[in-house]
Amino acid sequence: MEKPNEICNYSKGDITDDLKNKSCPISFSTEHDQVEHEPLKSFQQFDALFQDTTPPFGSDEHKMQELVDIESQYSELLKPRVRSHERVGSSEESGRKLSTEDVIRLGGERFIQSRSSSSMNDMSILTHPYVDSFSGLSDQELKGVQLIEFFLLSSEKVTQQQFERSSKLLDWCDTLSSSFGNPIQRVIYYFSKALREKIDKETQRISLFNEPAEKHAYDMEGRIMNTTTNLMALYQKLPFYQVCHFSGVQALLDQVSRSRRVHVIDLSIRHGVHIMILMQALASQHDFHIQHLKVTAVGTGVEEKIKQTGDRLKSFSESMDLSFSFNIVIVEDMLDFNKELLRLDPREAVGVYSAHALSNLIAQQDRLESLMKVIKGIKPRVMVVCEVAANLNSPNFVNRLIEALFYYGAVFDSLEECMDREDENRSKIESMYQGEAIRSIVATDGAERAIRHVNMDVWRKFFARFGMKEIELTMSTLYQAKLVAGKFSCGNSCTLDMDEFGKSVIIGWKGTPIVCLSAWEFS
Repeated sequence: MEKPNEICNYSKGDITDDLKNKSCPISFSTEHDQVEHEPLKSFQQFDALFQDTTPPFGSDEHKMQELVDIESQYSELLKPRVRSHERVGSSEESGRKLSTEDVIRLGGERFIQSRSSSSMNDMSILTHPYVDSFSGLSDQELKGVQLIEFFLLSSEKVTQQQFERSSKLLDWCDTLSSSFGNPIQRVIYYFSKALREKIDKETQRISLFNEPAEKHAYDMEGRIMNTTTNLMALYQKLPFYQVCHFSGVQALLDQVSRSRRVHVIDLSIRHGVHIMILMQALASQHDFHIQHLKVTAVGTGVEEKIKQTGDRLKSFSESMDLSFSFNIVIVEDMLDFNKELLRLDPREAVGVYSAHALSNLIAQQDRLESLMKVIKGIKPRVMVVCEVAANLNSPNFVNRLIEALFYYGAVFDSLEECMDREDENRSKIESMYQGEAIRSIVATDGAERAIRHVNMDVWRKFFARFGMKEIELTMSTLYQAKLVAGKFSCGNSCTLDMDEFGKSVIIGWKGTPIVCLSAWEFS
């Protein structure tokens, strides 16, 4: 049976090739759960969902809190979690190469063992073999386990304000890590660099706050818009981004595809690849002709780059013989964004597309709330949201560090499996994006910390305040996700799971959640 309104006959690389040849056409071979509506409360209560309200560096009260029950924090986060289909263990026992997550967990186990050996000093810990516990590991895996242990020991010394001892341990990490090595060496290279910066700030060797989070977010968006070659290489090699784009477009189509006029309000247009996918899908509906597609790109900067994206989309729409218009709404401050700027037409079916846009505003609570109020006033048929599926905004430094270590460990593992080590695009991506994100999470705090991803549980509570209810993703959307992932040589490691509520889809790497795709409507 043919599935309705699907994006079919997908061919990896067609879209990205079109970015190089603007006018060349491409070819692509339920019940709703009512979420209880919590009325918006005071701004202070609103902050509690997202904001890190801990005092800035230098607060004795904050530092004492960091020391409370620190062993249980590490133990709980690092104990091996046995999955139904696999068990963390040695490579000989499991008959497979350990993933980066496995190595991190074993490093955590070794760290816990070393902490329990109270008679050891830092240097004896570094040379203790733990042969009985870690026999069967390859030399590379054992070195990775040791590297994780050294880094965790160093991070613990930071929480205890033993900065000199922490720095010495980081010297070992610097010796063993490398920005051009295996995934463990690469990820610890950036974490070690970030932790050293945190030490320098704590000891006042460098200024406490360099720049506000909103400037960092603006600069990051500019980097994304100005590094087309690097990002296209990432888009072509890693499955997450295409899976998210194709599935997100399918979720949008499921709600608007039978409308003559469609208006997509895009909060993160960037290079517009997902809009090309949408155009192809709308134009290929043989039994239904769309009269017009309008896209409004919303942003706070990089207007010239957004215009270039619009030009590419207009050229592509002509090749599809699709009536299309492109509007740009640039505001200096998101507080200035309002419904009147969108040129809404009552004949249009409106959908909002947000890929990694909302999390950029978590550090600017009033801007995020203002944006959501405007969207609620529009009453779109659907709002598609794609965000990082990890909680990297904990006010507790240890929790935030460990969550980030696992998340970026999985990201670096995927880069290792999907891209060559010598790939210049890979090294630039790791440095400009992953490295900068790790720096923000580990080395900064307060107003300076821009990277504040939260998991779907937090977004679900936040969206409920605006009367939003989650739409169960259709089988067509899940079909698209599986179809796209299967086109990649490394696609077997890309995992697709429904979240605990059975509404949104979690796109992961070897079981570690990477991004979450969800769809919402307003009551």
